[in-house]
Amino acid sequence: MKKLLLLTAAAALALPSAGFAQGTLKVGTVDMNRAFKEYNKTKDSEKKINEAKDAAKKEYDDRAESYKKALDEINKLNQQLDSPALSADKKTSMAKDRDEKIGNIKNMEREINEFRQTRERQLQEQAMRMREGIVKEITDVVNERVKTNALDLVFDKSGMSLNGVPLLMYSKENVDFTNDVVAVLNKPGRVSAISTATSPPASASPVAKKP
Repeated sequence: MKKLLLLTAAAALALPSAGFAQGTLKVGTVDMNRAFKEYNKTKDSEKKINEAKDAAKKEYDDRAESYKKALDEINKLNQQLDSPALSADKKTSMAKDRDEKIGNIKNMEREINEFRQTRERQLQEQAMRMREGIVKEITDVVNERVKTNALDLVFDKSGMSLNGVPLLMYSKENVDFTNDVVAVLNKPGRVSAISTATSPPASASPVAKKP
């Protein structure tokens, strides 16, 4: 009985080897994070989104400055209205002017908040479109490499598990083709399938804070 168990175990160990002998898997690795960062289009897109953020911040600052000036005018009117030297008619006229300014400044505050929220959303959407477009381009180049070299599996070296552990613990350097992917992406004269005219980068932080 013991001899039979040993034979069975030996046969089980031999089966995987027999399977691999019939055809070895061709495996490749690529560092998607590095390819993304080293792709020239990513750098160009980051520049575009930064310019858009700067323009939005400038407009926000201009609106906030106008808001501050209007608030100062209201505060001055309130101080003048407290003066006992004012006649009743003059005080009534100034109070009416102040109330109109208060109404205007409330509208200004609402418009500033709406502007900030709208621009934040627009920048985030542009950043997402940029990232999705560039990732697709990189993936297309990787897939071409897969077809050309008849690869069976490709792993992303930059991938991390939920525990923060690299998904790919080890791989030989000669199976990594990240350099080839970057070279293809940055090849002079290469026609990109996706335009970057309106595609900013991966992250868009709030334009500015509420006044």
